[in-house]
Amino acid sequence: MNNLLIDKIKLLVNLRSDTKQLWGKMTAQHMVEHLILAVRTSNSKLNIGCFNPPEKIPTLKRFLMSGRPLPKEFINPLIGEGLLPLEYENLEEAKLVLEKELEDYYKYFEEHPDATLLNPTFGELNKNEWDVFHEKHFTHHLSQFGLL
Repeated sequence: MNNLLIDKIKLLVNLRSDTKQLWGKMTAQHMVEHLILAVRTSNSKLNIGCFNPPEKIPTLKRFLMSGRPLPKEFINPLIGEGLLPLEYENLEEAKLVLEKELEDYYKYFEEHPDATLLNPTFGELNKNEWDVFHEKHFTHHLSQFGLL
């Protein structure tokens, strides 16, 4: 696994079900389950399309590859204003699933190094672009819960 993501995943040991978010509506478990879905879009298990039109993708990719962080209070059009129902029994189970999905992500790109997969916001991403996305996305949500 990518060292940066390994370090970030280790921070989840400090996340408890009663950890309060610094912004947004997600609970700790909602956040981990949200990360699971994001990783599944990058390991070929989930294709939910892209909500941005093709003409916006080059600008969005420039943002993705820049050093700028993801914006706080972003409303994901695929989720809307509310929260998705929880899928797992508890936070600890969700953390284990997230680790497994990340392992599958690295395995997928070991087996398909030239693959591109559709990100709901940024369009088709290659392995390097997915790595950047996950780094920004994990940083964003771990910061949301005061873990970074």
